Amino acid sequence: MIITRTPYRLSFFGGGTDYNPWFEENGGLVLAVGLAHYCYLTVRYLPQFFEHKSRVVYGKEENVINNKDIQHPSVRGCLEYLNISEGVEIHHDGDLPARSGLGSSSSFTVGLLNSLYALKQQMRSPGQLAEEAIDVEQNWLKESVGIQDQIMAAHGGFRIIEMGPDATWILKNMLLPKEYLKSLEDNVLLGFSGISRMAEQHAKNKIENIKQGKTNEELQTIFSLAQEALQAFQDQAGFDKIGRLLDQSWQCKRRLAEGVSVNWMDDLYQTALRNGAYGGKLMGAGGGGFFFFLAPPNKHQKIRDALSQIKVWVPFKIDHTGSQVIFYNEN
Repeated sequence: MIITRTPYRLSFFGGGTDYNPWFEENGGLVLAVGLAHYCYLTVRYLPQFFEHKSRVVYGKEENVINNKDIQHPSVRGCLEYLNISEGVEIHHDGDLPARSGLGSSSSFTVGLLNSLYALKQQMRSPGQLAEEAIDVEQNWLKESVGIQDQIMAAHGGFRIIEMGPDATWILKNMLLPKEYLKSLEDNVLLGFSGISRMAEQHAKNKIENIKQGKTNEELQTIFSLAQEALQAFQDQAGFDKIGRLLDQSWQCKRRLAEGVSVNWMDDLYQTALRNGAYGGKLMGAGGGGFFFFLAPPNKHQKIRDALSQIKVWVPFKIDHTGSQVIFYNEN
């Protein structure tokens, strides 16, 4: 039996520049952190005592005779990718809801690949896990995804992702004092709107707009703001400055595709600013999910009180481990 733990991610700057049609032509830059909230996967070979061959438990339960009949796309894709025909049992548990803008789908794929390799008594580096998860999602499952989610799920930490031609990427650590990182954690408010959304259509629209050149100006501005934010973090700038950059970046992100933000989201965002937030953004491809704001800690309760539509406030803490095998038993 194998149990893996894989972090979700929170993207501060550069989201949208990690889509291949953009960064392969123009370059890309993402500043993101792994979140200390996790996707857990328990995997084992299933004994041949049952009528079904494989069992998969997530939001629903699947019992199948053939692995090709599994409906969960990532499970079916990863088993095919690794040429696993044996019967398996896979259980998923998550700290946070799916389809909420924190990269849960890629955390699942990275964690499952890590689990299945361990089941085969093989190891993969974080970089290999990221590359293979990108391959599974983009080429096997034909999903409209960028590359930051898989990289962050595999590595965790506070990272700088630089992207360039030929689908190349370089990962660097954001080297900051522990005191500054702790202060950053204390200044972040992370809240769930209560609305889960399918990111696929929003992402498809963004990619189509990129291919047609409709969002060149917005993405170039997002890229430039990510470069400016990188310098601000490295200078250990005040969070008011970083918050203002976030606000500018969010205004660009809203224009990347129709439906990224709607009226109630705009109202929520403006209410947070009026009550003391420096800036923030809606996470993921848009349409719902998690919001996060940078705000001084002494304003947090005022902002929470003003945003009654936020269903759950989630503690923000950075994960520094990436995807890990936390239990391994050959039997």
